[in-house]
Amino acid sequence: MTKLLPMNRRNFLQASAAGLAAGTVPGLLGSQAMAQTALTVGFIYVGPKDDYGYNQAHAEGAAVIKKMPGITLVEEENVPETVDVQKTMESMINLDGATLLFPTSFGYFDPHMLAMAAKYPKMQFRHCGGLWQEGKNPMNTGSYFGYIGQGQYLNGIAAGYATKSKKIGFVAAKPIPQVVQNINSFLLGARSVDPTITCQVIFTGEWSLAVKEAEATNALVDQGADVITCHVDSPKVVVETAARRGAFVCGYHADQSALAKDKYLTGAEWAWGNVYTNFIKAAQSGGKLGNFVRGGLKDGFVKMSPLGPAVSAEGRKKFEATLAEIMAGKFSVFKGPIKDNKGNVVVTAGTAFAEDAIELESMGYLVEGVVGSTS
Repeated sequence: MTKLLPMNRRNFLQASAAGLAAGTVPGLLGSQAMAQTALTVGFIYVGPKDDYGYNQAHAEGAAVIKKMPGITLVEEENVPETVDVQKTMESMINLDGATLLFPTSFGYFDPHMLAMAAKYPKMQFRHCGGLWQEGKNPMNTGSYFGYIGQGQYLNGIAAGYATKSKKIGFVAAKPIPQVVQNINSFLLGARSVDPTITCQVIFTGEWSLAVKEAEATNALVDQGADVITCHVDSPKVVVETAARRGAFVCGYHADQSALAKDKYLTGAEWAWGNVYTNFIKAAQSGGKLGNFVRGGLKDGFVKMSPLGPAVSAEGRKKFEATLAEIMAGKFSVFKGPIKDNKGNVVVTAGTAFAEDAIELESMGYLVEGVVGSTS
């Protein structure tokens, strides 16, 4: 049963915190048999759980494990990337007995999750997207993420067949590597259809800021973009604004087809239920939780929204053929030669990065054809 969290959770510090940090609080796990079956798991979201986006995708994953035997699920939404998240984690541990925590937002990792992991070495913490490093980060922490750039490449293929202006647009939050990789993947997918297509990107500077997202979407359409996608926490505003302006839409994080109907081409979605299920099974059986967990479409970490009615037969054929290559592990999104949008060669001819290439997780350049800057 999901526990209802008190409004003052972040302000509560239980007196037994010191004992818990040392792993000595009686009854937290009970017997070894109980530790293998009963588990309290905490999920923390930076926004609302019904945001049609990042937080909803994680909440849908949490809902999957809630149905597993022996699981008690504790959740809190709208927790900012500040010391507030430390207070939330601490009270989940102290109040609810959580021994495995998933602080899901990018800014929760450093310093907040790392600080709590040092204070509570017997607890396990896993973070979405952080670049966990062996020898640098505690062993009771780790990170997980998916190769959703594969999905954005497929979005780009759908966009490439739908665009008439040869201009597509991308509303982005912050120029961190995961976002930059998605922008590049989207355009590379579109350019596999037509190498003259360009992609205008606008960074809002925030994960969730509806006014700026609407302004950015309108600006992209005003500049001629007729297919729009995004990487913000909640794509709802972008999707609805673009569709209202007559542009086609490619979704992100979760399924937004209900918001755009005939204008929705497809979308790159997370399948966190599979990922969280694997973590929970390992924790319940006393197995080792991975410290650096990654996977893509073929691993069930990522999935695609169904193709919409506006995708042409030719577009469907290329989309499905490329998806089949990805599922077979025979496709590379970043295959040279590739230049950045300043003219520098960033992927040499003959080089093809595998989906798990660590270089992709530190990407800081925008590829040729992307109109915009990361600074």
